[in-house]
Amino acid sequence: MKAVMITGAGSGLGKELAFLFSKQGYQLLLIGRTVEKLTAIKKDIEALGGNATIVPIDIRNGEQVKEKIEELSQTYQLIGLVNNAGVGHFGPFEEIDEQEISSMLDTNILGTILMTKAALPHLLKTDEARIMNIISTAGLRGKVNEAVYCASKFAVRGFTESLQKEYEKSNIKITGIYMGGMDTPFWAGTDHIKNPSALRSPKEVAEIIFEQLDQESIIIESKKS
Repeated sequence: MKAVMITGAGSGLGKELAFLFSKQGYQLLLIGRTVEKLTAIKKDIEALGGNATIVPIDIRNGEQVKEKIEELSQTYQLIGLVNNAGVGHFGPFEEIDEQEISSMLDTNILGTILMTKAALPHLLKTDEARIMNIISTAGLRGKVNEAVYCASKFAVRGFTESLQKEYEKSNIKITGIYMGGMDTPFWAGTDHIKNPSALRSPKEVAEIIFEQLDQESIIIESKKS
């Protein structure tokens, strides 16, 4: 069965994209570290008639990622990867500590690269394949109190644009998605966004993405239309 892998699938945009891919008949491989959240999404997808499998992975661990994707390829035809997992810590640059810096760089950059590197050999075997990198508008322009977060997203933008050039003659469609802030638990524990409810919902953003899937870059600003 054709399968799509989604990292950070336990909530927010990852969850909503999983629902949309499921409606198209794909097997969903829900990747993340919180089994409880992934289990809830799996049940929701199956209740709607879809198919989903929970795949606990720490995407920052190269060996674990490589072994798990190799294992999945023995059961499923891997045709899609959505690099959605991301971490953000916000505030004045001088107040961001080293642990927060490492957390953002390891998850946002390293995790995306490791997942892509492990998945590519399998994606290249199919007639249709897709990689979607969820980058954020923080990968388009610098923002106050987001210095390291923006640095991580600019890196993923460069990675994505380079892959687009390197694989432009292959069977793989690579899309960079630059969306503004969404009304999700991502902002819990921070006052960086004063009123998250004024932002677009993950469901709305996911639907916009699906309307523009043929584009190499999809830009969705945070304000509601």
